[in-house]
Amino acid sequence: MTAIHHTRRTRLAALLAGHDVDALLVTRGVNVRYLTGLASSNAAVLVRADASAVLATDSRYIETARRHCAGVEVVERRDVAGSLAGMAARPGIEAHDMSVALYRRLGGDLVPLDRPVEALRVVKDESEIDALRVACELTDQAFADVLPAIAPGTTERELARALEARMGELGADRPAFDTIVASGPNGSVPHHAPTARPIERGDLVTMDFGALYQGYHADMTRTVAVGEPAAWQRDLYELVLRAQRAGREALAPGADIAEVDGAARGLIEAAGHGEHFGHGLGHGVGLEIHEDPFLRSTGAGRLEDRVPITVEPGVYLPGRGGVRIEDTLVTRAGGPELLTRTTKELLVL
Repeated sequence: MTAIHHTRRTRLAALLAGHDVDALLVTRGVNVRYLTGLASSNAAVLVRADASAVLATDSRYIETARRHCAGVEVVERRDVAGSLAGMAARPGIEAHDMSVALYRRLGGDLVPLDRPVEALRVVKDESEIDALRVACELTDQAFADVLPAIAPGTTERELARALEARMGELGADRPAFDTIVASGPNGSVPHHAPTARPIERGDLVTMDFGALYQGYHADMTRTVAVGEPAAWQRDLYELVLRAQRAGREALAPGADIAEVDGAARGLIEAAGHGEHFGHGLGHGVGLEIHEDPFLRSTGAGRLEDRVPITVEPGVYLPGRGGVRIEDTLVTRAGGPELLTRTTKELLVL
């Protein structure tokens, strides 16, 4: 991976040429990992305008850094930001990450920049997409294996734990985020935390989960029916399914972000459920579960090629339940690549 990290630092150096800085002090952990390969709780990297770099970390991670972070100078320091700040005359800093206290302590001629590394991370290289593809395959398989457990009497919490355990058994590093299982009336809460509520016949059950693999996050949501669904449940599911399909089909390099959101949202609004779909249509995924770009009605900009992104419309009826259907996809010139491949037809269990 060292060649990939060098390429990323070279792209960052080219981006810095548009700013009045001679280096960027990167303090946000996920960005340090993106640029060097080091995952740690205490590290920073200074990337200079010529793409050379100095990585600072403490004794807990220094051996790992020296073994695996070729192409950068590695120094052992506890005060990682302080040790690097003085190595450039006019360094840029990550304005969204550095605290006011650290900014004041470092002093000097620091230039706040707006998410420069995040801007690079939006478009993924194929090695990143490969890792995401595996994460999504593990997610799909875990769902298929746990499907028989979705039955009356199983609690939300038991189902969430079963999904997480199965992903680990299949090879995931860990769950990509806290698994959501929402049954019956709890389905009206988009980020419901699983409880001891037993699944009942007649419930819709929404499961939002994903596997983490080599640092990359899968994200998938499926809603199933336990027992024959009522007419309103089928109608709600079909509406969300049509909206999700419209959102997927709108994904393309060059597509306006707000218009992609609108392709799905418009169907839900036309059906009279606009107030029951309060969140954005989707978000980027990668080294973080939620990262740029964000598909929402107020979003600005256009999608690029090779952007992993979710499409996850939902309709939530307070006191009754809800439906959400979500896939992880990658924008491609020839049409989006679907990474989560579990069926989206309504499963009646």
